Formats: sequence, C-alpha cells, structure tokens
Amino acid sequence: MKLRKVTAVAATALVLSLAATACGSSDKDDSGSGSSGSGKIKVGIKFDQPGLGLKQPDGTYAGFDVDVATYVAGQLGYKPAQIEWVETKSADRENALARGDVKFIAASYSINDERKQKVDFAGPYLLAHQDLLVKQASTIAKGTDLNGKKLCSVTGSTSAQNIHDTIAPKANLREYSGYSECIAGLQSGAVDAVTTDDSILAGFASQDKYKGQFKLAGLKLSNENYGIGVKKGDSATVTKINTALEKMVSSGAWQTAVTKNFGPAGYKNEVAPKIGNIVK
Repeated sequence: MKLRKVTAVAATALVLSLAATACGSSDKDDSGSGSSGSGKIKVGIKFDQPGLGLKQPDGTYAGFDVDVATYVAGQLGYKPAQIEWVETKSADRENALARGDVKFIAASYSINDERKQKVDFAGPYLLAHQDLLVKQASTIAKGTDLNGKKLCSVTGSTSAQNIHDTIAPKANLREYSGYSECIAGLQSGAVDAVTTDDSILAGFASQDKYKGQFKLAGLKLSNENYGIGVKKGDSATVTKINTALEKMVSSGAWQTAVTKNFGPAGYKNEVAPKIGNIVK
C-alpha cells in the first residue's frame, strides 16, 4: 500500500514536469534565436523610407528591404505572419543587434569597415550609389556646387560627412532624425539638398505628394553595398542568410522585388552583387 502511494506521487511529479517542459518549448525567444518554424522572429527595418522600408497607414509594411527580409525569414522557416517588424533607425542599428532586440536587420545598411567591427554582415544584396536629391529648379548639378549650401542627411549616416570631407568642405551640414524630416526640409527650403543612397532618394521622389517637385542629380558619389546586419559572432545565421539571398537572386524573386519597388521612380539598378563578397 505504501509502495503504491510513492509510485502515484512520482507519476504525478513526472506529469507536471512534462507539462512544464511542453509549456517552455512553445515559448520561443521571439528575437528568433530559437528553432525556426515556430514562434516569431524580430526583424529590424526602417519605417520611413518609401521604396525600401515604409510603415503604411493601414499598419502593413512595404519596400525592397521588407521583401528581402520576408524572403530570408521564409527560408529560415518563418511565415510572414510570424515576423515582428522592429523600427531600427540608422543611429541605433548596432545597438539593436548587440542587445538582441532583433535577429537581423535589413535597413539600407551599407557595409563598411567601421560597422564590421561591431556587427557581422550577410550579403551584400544591393549595390546603390550615394546621390543628391534637389528641387526641380535647383542649379546644383555636381558635388562642389554644395559649397555654401545646406545639405541634409540623417543622424548616424555617413553620407553628408563623406561629401563634406572629400568634395564640398564648405557645405553646411544638417542632421535630422529621419529622411522624412530631410525631405520636408527640402520642400520648405530649409535645406538645399538631401544626400543618401539613390535607392532611398528615388523612393521619396516617387511618392504622390512629392511627384514633380524633386529630381536626382544623377551622381555616383560612392558605392553602397547593402548588407543584412547580424549580431557579431553569429556566423551560423550569416551563412543561412547568404544561402537564402543566393536563392532569391537565382529564382528571379530578387529582380521582381527591385522592379516592384523602384520601377515607378525610374531607378536604374545595378545587377545583383555577388553574395558573400563583403567589401567596403
């Protein structure tokens, strides 16, 4: 009789243990660090960049970076409904990865040596070029024309500083928190030009509310290789993302996304860069 009582207690303890284990296994880390195919994955994007990463009025997200990130997440085993989009502004991208706020970032994230010290990159998945956006009537046609002009870019971006250091040392730099503010400043006359990648500028120029007001200067001031940022040391995820990107290019899905998001602005994209060829 005593033996049966002990056995019953042990059995009860075993059931409770199994229940707790089952409960824990379904509660995956939503940063995406658990096994793919269950739970959620947090992905960093921009919320204010038309054509790349834009949060729309209905709460959905659109743009080339969004399409790339959705494809990559799918190859990692996550359906679109399992993706939790996290806004990652330029100045906070490295910190977001270091803190584990997101699994990866696809946010017009140009690869350079300084950033490679802090994060790892998969890709590149797009080659863009630094350019200028100006008003249609503007006489700014080359980099040196920016001397004495007010040039806007976003805090944390290297674009404006590159021009100031190498082309127009007398340009007056203005840093805003987002490109939307820069474009509004260009429209109002608070700044004379906005500089960043041509893909970003083309997205803004193609918006209905700005159509006909701005033009791209057509300068290729730099090569900007967009990479997908991953927490430093997470080489396994880098490898998986590179494999996903290669499949996206070879399947034609990459070009479809380029045409869909940049075509309306007349953007002339470069061919897909070689995945895994991480350069400055």
